[in-house]
Amino acid sequence: LKGMEYRRILVTGADGFIGSHLTEELVRTGHNVRALVQYNSFNSRGWLDYSDPSIKEKIEIFAGDVRDPNGVMRAVEGCDLVFHLAALISIPYSYHSPDSYVDTNIKGNLNILQASRAMGVSKIVHTSTSEVYGTAKFVPISEEHPLQGQSPYSASKIGADQIAFSFFSSFGTPVAIIRPFNTYGPRQSARAIIPTVITQIASGAKRIKLGSLFPTRD
Repeated sequence: LKGMEYRRILVTGADGFIGSHLTEELVRTGHNVRALVQYNSFNSRGWLDYSDPSIKEKIEIFAGDVRDPNGVMRAVEGCDLVFHLAALISIPYSYHSPDSYVDTNIKGNLNILQASRAMGVSKIVHTSTSEVYGTAKFVPISEEHPLQGQSPYSASKIGADQIAFSFFSSFGTPVAIIRPFNTYGPRQSARAIIPTVITQIASGAKRIKLGSLFPTRD
């Protein structure tokens, strides 16, 4: 963002692991941030509840749901940069509730793109995942690696990516797609690979249990 001036930045999924860190960093660096957090009756802002008070007071909170096009339109209004991180991410959960992944990850992304296009947003950064590549057919994995929907979750993210790309190709919508590999850090779910290894070591385990050893990542 260096050298670029934005009136207001929208972060969707700001209540989550990565979104909360991104929101805090944007505030620290002097940006005007609107945080789209999932509405709930507990008045919880997710991980943003644990942010430093000096940061929290500077965040504009918008409680809503990316699945609702009207709410998304209101959230995007007045913003000229959108970081789209809101998504359902658990692979096991997607096995028994795939419909919710289509609604949130594909339709939710469509709502963000439609609203951003209507509101003349200058830049959209859509957060994808390395899971779209599935089990590596070759390493290092390049952007030309085949996309493989090996779970309903990964299939929904492939669909979201393709919707984003179609808006770029069809309408010139200024969207970029990023595909993080194995992110880690504070606030992360303990189910992820790196916290799983660390917690086993910390508990004194002499033999680390990792599950399948066949999948590879570069």
